[in-house]
Amino acid sequence: MTKTILSTVIVLSINLTACNGQKSKNSENSMEISNKEKVVALLKSIETGDQEPISYINLNKYIQHNLGVADGLAGFGAVLQQLPLNSAKVNTVRAFQDGDFVFTQTDYNFFGPKIGFDIFRFEEGKIVEHWANLQETPANPNPSNHTMIDGAIEIKDLDKTEENKTIVKNFVTDILVNGDMDKLAGYFDGDNYIQHNPQIADGLSGLGKALEYMDSQGVTMKYDKIHNVLGEGNFVLVISEGSFTKNHTSFYDLFRVKNGKIAEHWDVMETIAAKEDWKNENGKF
Repeated sequence: MTKTILSTVIVLSINLTACNGQKSKNSENSMEISNKEKVVALLKSIETGDQEPISYINLNKYIQHNLGVADGLAGFGAVLQQLPLNSAKVNTVRAFQDGDFVFTQTDYNFFGPKIGFDIFRFEEGKIVEHWANLQETPANPNPSNHTMIDGAIEIKDLDKTEENKTIVKNFVTDILVNGDMDKLAGYFDGDNYIQHNPQIADGLSGLGKALEYMDSQGVTMKYDKIHNVLGEGNFVLVISEGSFTKNHTSFYDLFRVKNGKIAEHWDVMETIAAKEDWKNENGKF
């Protein structure tokens, strides 16, 4: 199925001018579905081989920030061609929209089981840019028996999106970037905090124990810079750059906010490849 997608990509690229100049009924219909639905369909097509979602990508402009994938549709197709036949599985668990951005959390089997966050930017209903962070799926749940993807799904409090983005950005800035631990408790409702990081238990108590253990083992984690904050209602995604065990690292942290406090957290960490190994020149962020 992946080879079918690659063939379609090549054909679409060859006929680029014609495709962009023609407003077919199929194109008009595709514009009627939401950007969220387009992204979910595009991701699912990796598994199913469905060709229609490729039409949701701007053929003239597809900027790729996954450093293991070359720019444009040709780069996307080349990766799909490498997949063993019928090996890919894609289950998008959460999808959100913030303006021209759609961001998703997905359970993948993509060259092995992985949990991933993807961000897509739209212009005039077409995808023009993509970022991603992937982490190998752990074999076991965390100490509180949570996986990296279970937990709350319902999007609430749409009127509080900007307020919640500010709360979460301040948390990451104060605690993870600046290390001002005196402010930590103020961001939580006591010890009521659900944690999906594979190594950390629920609550501030679980976080404290994990940090103490990391320190005892000489494991360092440092956030240096926030690159973007996206949100919809009670969910906020923060994209940050820093280091983990001295490796240059990209951090994607998803938070659920309830009544002005952080109630739940999911994350994916990915080591950033050395520049000589990049397959595009767009950078991770």
